[in-house]
Amino acid sequence: MRATVLTDNTGNNELAGEWGLSFYIEYRDQKILLDAGQSGLFAENAEKLGINLADVDYAVLSHAHYDHVDGMPVFLEKNRTAKLYIKKPCGENCYDLKEGRMKYIGIMKGFLEKYKDRIVYVSGECRPGSGIWLIPHSRQTMEEAGEREHMYLKEESGWVPDCFAHEQSLVFEEESGLVVFNSCSHGGAANIISEVSAAFPGRKIRAMIGGFHLYNKSEQYVRALTEKLRATGVEEIYTGHCTGEEGYRIMRDVLGNMVHPLEVGLRIVL
Repeated sequence: MRATVLTDNTGNNELAGEWGLSFYIEYRDQKILLDAGQSGLFAENAEKLGINLADVDYAVLSHAHYDHVDGMPVFLEKNRTAKLYIKKPCGENCYDLKEGRMKYIGIMKGFLEKYKDRIVYVSGECRPGSGIWLIPHSRQTMEEAGEREHMYLKEESGWVPDCFAHEQSLVFEEESGLVVFNSCSHGGAANIISEVSAAFPGRKIRAMIGGFHLYNKSEQYVRALTEKLRATGVEEIYTGHCTGEEGYRIMRDVLGNMVHPLEVGLRIVL
């Protein structure tokens, strides 16, 4: 398989970056778009890289935050046939508590209704293509995430902690092991690897790719998580976006060359 980074916080001389994440993934005879950043930048970068988004077979949304979905209308206009796989609890109701105020960080208002004919809502484990799986969080993982993050959902009953039931992992079966994508890993990167392992007993984790939401965490927290990742037996890690520069530095310090940085234009071949 080959994954190309279309959007990440880190750009390069030819390709701009933004706070967000988007991957173009080629696997066997299938082409998948995972997330679309927070603007149309991913599409501009795709064109510069010679990638035709009209050829994508289907798209996947990792979770219901703006920096992963707000570029998706651009994709759905450029590609008129691909379906978009979204975890069933996704709604337009995600907020972040910052300095005592609720800031909206969710899917742009009206998106789910406008593109309802293109959306496939996923409940539980789902196999959108041969060798490809969407894996939901376990209840334990969701409860831990809700306690850890200062993020909330606006429900009819009022504000409730976001347990990230709207987050899902995209998993590929390779002969060398499982390749796991989770764009922000709000449920905890080590927890996510454990739940993927539970879904595929006896299969090793070849690689974990995505953001780990460590930019606002203490060094003690990052080091503890990194040791948990080591214990999972994962062979390689590619991380960026919400991991943050300091989070990446600590992980690299602990795990060495098995950790690689994401940047726009990077092609990962596994």
